Amino acid sequence: MKEDLLKIMGIVVAACFIVYLVLKMFHIKPLKEGLENPTDDLTASLAGVAGSASSYASGIKAKTVQLQDTMLIQKYRADYENVIINMEDYLSILMLEQVLSFNPSDSFKTIMDRINAINSLSNGKKSLNEIMSFVDKQ
Repeated sequence: MKEDLLKIMGIVVAACFIVYLVLKMFHIKPLKEGLENPTDDLTASLAGVAGSASSYASGIKAKTVQLQDTMLIQKYRADYENVIINMEDYLSILMLEQVLSFNPSDSFKTIMDRINAINSLSNGKKSLNEIMSFVDKQ
């Protein structure tokens, strides 16, 4: 009888230890008792994001300046504009190629793939116009 009691106590202690390890491994906090202010991890992390927004903005600005120094936009503006213009012409040719490759006997999926390709190329041309505006401002 005494041996059975020791075995049961050993199993209970081992089970508690395993539960403790699982909670520690997954960083699960035990439930808090009583009424407390809701200062959970989410609230703390949001405060951390807001508190570090200034340094985050500074980091982005520093990376932007570094890229501008690398690109030398003012020095190579004409070359960059030529690249953008040539790329726009290239996208237009690709769009024309997609239009001319339509076949009324194609499956619906094939036709939709071609239309999606044309739309993607058109969006690319719009993006090139935005890039050109950026280069012109520099």
